[in-house]
Amino acid sequence: MAMKGWARKRAHATWAGRVEVSRPTSQPRRKGLLALLGPGLITGASDDDPSGIATYSQAGAQFGTAMCWVMLFCYPLMIAIQEISARIGRVTGRGIAGNLRQYYPRWLLWPFVVLLLGANIANLGADLGAMADAVHLLVGGPPHLYVVMFAFGCTLLEVFSRYDRYVNILKWASLSLLAYVATALVVGVDWLAVAHDSFVPSFSLKAEYVTTIVGVLGTTITPYCFFWQSSQEAEDMRVDPTAQSLLGRPDQAPAAIHRIRIDTWIGMGYSNLISLFIIVTAAATLHAHGITDIQTTAQAAEALRPIAGAFTFYIFAAGIIGIGLLAIPVLAGSCAYVLGEAMGWTTGLGRSPADAKPFYGAIAVATLVGIGVNFVGVDPIKALFWSAVLNGVVAAPLMMIIMLMAMQPRIMGRFILPFPLWVMGWASTLTIAASVVVMFAMW
Repeated sequence: MAMKGWARKRAHATWAGRVEVSRPTSQPRRKGLLALLGPGLITGASDDDPSGIATYSQAGAQFGTAMCWVMLFCYPLMIAIQEISARIGRVTGRGIAGNLRQYYPRWLLWPFVVLLLGANIANLGADLGAMADAVHLLVGGPPHLYVVMFAFGCTLLEVFSRYDRYVNILKWASLSLLAYVATALVVGVDWLAVAHDSFVPSFSLKAEYVTTIVGVLGTTITPYCFFWQSSQEAEDMRVDPTAQSLLGRPDQAPAAIHRIRIDTWIGMGYSNLISLFIIVTAAATLHAHGITDIQTTAQAAEALRPIAGAFTFYIFAAGIIGIGLLAIPVLAGSCAYVLGEAMGWTTGLGRSPADAKPFYGAIAVATLVGIGVNFVGVDPIKALFWSAVLNGVVAAPLMMIIMLMAMQPRIMGRFILPFPLWVMGWASTLTIAASVVVMFAMW
């Protein structure tokens, strides 16, 4: 009888715990909104990096507002995979690479690591070049010097800033994306057409149209964002003396999952809204004046000057620099987290350089190689192209592994995915897989 009573109590506790996990407590609501925002906001903002700006500008220049629906379509898919990545980090106390190393064979782990490092460094180099070109457009001077200055400035800040202060710097840097809201409000936009094309999709089987959709999807849902948000959730937990992995402290789950959900929904919403404004700006200016071929952010900014005026040009160019200051540390940091977790190093931006030398060394090396991309005569357009190809090659199988990982009780305990999130996660995965197939078919 005693055993039966104990079993009933345990079953009741387990049931109550599961119910509590799905219901947010009042604790997060007592905090200010800024305190709830962190990895999700920073990840979402970094997704609109200079390379992404070039892609969205090209979409608007080539097809006008006809591409607006893609951003609305991406939003729930982006939320799903990023929230799942964040949950993995918060539940287990390890990033995605750390869990791959812990639970999966090395032959599965290292191809993802190598491909992601290649894609990130190519993207990092292209972003440094875009920032340098933007400064050159604004004030003149040697772009290569600006590449080095931005690279060293971002690296020093990332390595030597106190963690909580650095996170706040990244949060405030995300406001630089509002420059693209300003440009859209300054130029004349047909907002009725924008609303129509956002909610009524238009389709075409022309190769250019399909390729652009694939490019926008690949730029929006990208592997480094999965790794960064997952690792940052684990890092935020590690530096908070009151927090533990949810496997060890399931009572912290209601507040933690509620915060992750708010952070991710707002962060990805902010990212997609800015992407929409970039498309709209390019559509209202470049496309409306017959300029349909934009390959770089510098071309987009320069083309705006005679059409929309100097003010719009300055805002657009300044936005490239501002968001680059956020994207470069995220790209370099995600390289270090992935490599460090795969190698079993001590990792974390919350640790001192003396305590995590290999981790910070990886940040420095990734940034140095990114600098080198701009000095060895690599065409930035080709760098972005191959970065997109590598991201596509990595994204679909990685998302499949993430989905399988998030449903493994041996990894997630009782915090496996709820059914709606599971459905949206697989929808996102299959969408990216289909886009990769289309990308290769278009070749």
